[in-house]
Amino acid sequence: MVLGCAGAFRRVWSVLELLNLTFGPPECILFPPQMSMLILCPYTFVVACLRHKSKPKVSNKEPSSSLIVALPLPTAAAQLRLAARYFRFQKLLLQKNTSMEAKTSEDHLKVQKMKKKVLRKQVRAQHTLMRHEGIKCVSHATQSLVIANAGLGNGMSRQQLLRILEEYGAMETLLMPPNKPYSFVKYRTTEEAKKAFNTLNGKEVTLEDCGQDIILYINFVEKVSLQNAVPTSLPPGLMVIEKIISPEEEKRLLESIDWKGDEDTQNAQKTLKHRRVKHFGYEFRYDNNNVDKDKPLPGGLPEICNPFLEKCLKQGYIKHKPDQLTVNQYEPGQGIPPHTDTHSAFEDEIISLSLGAEIVMDFKHPDGHTVAIMLPRCSLLVMTGESRYLWTHGITPRKYDVVQASELGQKVRTITADVGDLTLNRRETRTSFTFRKVRRSPCNCIYPSVCDSQKGQQRLVQPSFPQNEMEASKLEQEYVHKVYEEIATHFSSTRHSPWPQIVEFLRSLPTGSIVADIGCGNGKYLGINEDLYMVGCDRSKNLVDICGEKHFQAFVCDALSVPIRSGSCDACISIAVIHHFSTAERRLATIRELARLLRPGGTALIYVWAMEQEYKSQKSKYLKEKSGSKNKDKEMNTGTVQRPLNDQGPDNSSQDSAWSHQLLNDFKDESCGAKPVADFRLPVHTNRTSFHSQDLLVPWHLKGGTKKKEESADTVVVPSGSKELQGLSPVFHRYYHVFCEGELEAVCRSLDCVRVQKSYYDQGNWCVILEKL
Repeated sequence: MVLGCAGAFRRVWSVLELLNLTFGPPECILFPPQMSMLILCPYTFVVACLRHKSKPKVSNKEPSSSLIVALPLPTAAAQLRLAARYFRFQKLLLQKNTSMEAKTSEDHLKVQKMKKKVLRKQVRAQHTLMRHEGIKCVSHATQSLVIANAGLGNGMSRQQLLRILEEYGAMETLLMPPNKPYSFVKYRTTEEAKKAFNTLNGKEVTLEDCGQDIILYINFVEKVSLQNAVPTSLPPGLMVIEKIISPEEEKRLLESIDWKGDEDTQNAQKTLKHRRVKHFGYEFRYDNNNVDKDKPLPGGLPEICNPFLEKCLKQGYIKHKPDQLTVNQYEPGQGIPPHTDTHSAFEDEIISLSLGAEIVMDFKHPDGHTVAIMLPRCSLLVMTGESRYLWTHGITPRKYDVVQASELGQKVRTITADVGDLTLNRRETRTSFTFRKVRRSPCNCIYPSVCDSQKGQQRLVQPSFPQNEMEASKLEQEYVHKVYEEIATHFSSTRHSPWPQIVEFLRSLPTGSIVADIGCGNGKYLGINEDLYMVGCDRSKNLVDICGEKHFQAFVCDALSVPIRSGSCDACISIAVIHHFSTAERRLATIRELARLLRPGGTALIYVWAMEQEYKSQKSKYLKEKSGSKNKDKEMNTGTVQRPLNDQGPDNSSQDSAWSHQLLNDFKDESCGAKPVADFRLPVHTNRTSFHSQDLLVPWHLKGGTKKKEESADTVVVPSGSKELQGLSPVFHRYYHVFCEGELEAVCRSLDCVRVQKSYYDQGNWCVILEKL
């Protein structure tokens, strides 16, 4: 009987489990008195007491809300056992459901967290794009997308990105700026762009070349438009000869170098951790960048090199047979710093043979202009003249080179910034054989500024700091006025992008306002707002002529004496002018002349170069700009810092000149940590570096033209008739007084006819807006 009851109990329990899973759990279980049955609500399960051998019978003849199940349940004790077990089952089921709900909630939180992270990264990518390119992202869908983390700068190749993007539609454009962590794509339709956005934003992708996982962050932009760099030519005197040797000759040359058994090689490797090196003929000493001409190495050059050198002599690539060989081996990720081979150590011709792999070598002119050149495998690099003596060359340590996608494996060319045709090329182990001829006499090249043999023989005659008005006028004539006449055309070609804060000032003026641009240069601000009547003036006749070619109204005059009627202008601007005046008195007089032109209530905007090129832990674009864009305008899309006006200073009531001179002197040099001008000689500033003195000479490397007959003391002298005259870039020096924080405000407040309406810092410049009282 016990076994029978147990069997019946198991059958009842199995049916209850089935019913619970099918219809859901009941709210309660009822045991009617005097009956061996139980009832489960809200729907009814009637379990009748039948013989334990009976099979379960199900009947649904009751109303639709009831279900009768006939099961053997012989005793009341069995009923209680069944109910107890059922309640335990419900408890376990409830715990399981609670656990599942908790897990679902946890998964939901993870999803929400990931969405927030993606949104945060999107916003950061928007700021990066605005800072680097001045391009603003939009919230509505467009055809164009910017894809952060999918750029050449973080290892994404064009080929892989194309495969990823083409799954979502037909692309019109794919632009990949060099060394940037983002790319731009334009689809034919907005729907295709939306599909790519919805699928790829926040998606993890594995870079094919290095196996690194990255996450893509995508934003919409109005249009995809990046300016390509102008194609560059090879540096003068440089040649690259492809397939100078056969693969068999390459193999023999590589096998001839024993990297393991040479003790001297091991010592060299300890010194040069970034590459392996071996010397023949003469050892190049890296401690003094020269060779010991009296201590030749035994054995001379390897015999296997003779046929190659004879071939170079026969074909005219070199005039003298080399007697020194340096073999360098570069693994992926290794390189050599930019350098010029020491003039006094070697003759003019230097040749380098690339074996094992191709590589990109970077060449840089002293003016900042750079050229990247692909050196194919089995090619010969020949450097003579300017490329050998003046330009530096080096190999950037990295594992991938940025190259033209359409020219992989084709004819050697310079690598241009064609953002529509750039990709990554993985480096392999490269070995270079560099041959030189040891020089036996001092170098007499035409580049004395970079020649160790001629160092100190020709130097810039640095002018003295002016001690009176006459000396100041003479200094400005020689190092400002004459220089701008000489460089006007080149200077104008670099001044084409208006600065945003200045544009905003001009567009805020009422329609019909009369505005004077004092020191207008090439007139780039004269046509900003056609609702204004603008006239410009400049000290340089050549720059004024350029304004005339653009059909702007401009005339020649000095900012100290502007032939415009007093009080006739609604507004004036003086952009990058006042810092060219060499004394505090002349700078003050220039601002006073500016104020004279304004009517009461009129405003003037003044920009001067700042001593603080790093302000509030942010470097200015002058310091951050890469070489190659050296003389371009400082684009000021970001980095503007509003300065609170100092109400603690003297009122704008009448101030005597003694107070103004004392105040200006307090700001000079000591106030911003500048070094006083030593021995009253003006120091020459090194471009793209922080300022160390307020009064200095800033070099300008002239391009695209020859000098006029009148030579000034700050130009490079080239022997007449020299074949390389056209390739030489004359260097001019312009006088600057860079302003310390608060100095420009102090000068303005020393005038009782104006008040400082606004003061701010804008990308390496101090700026004020004055109002005429």
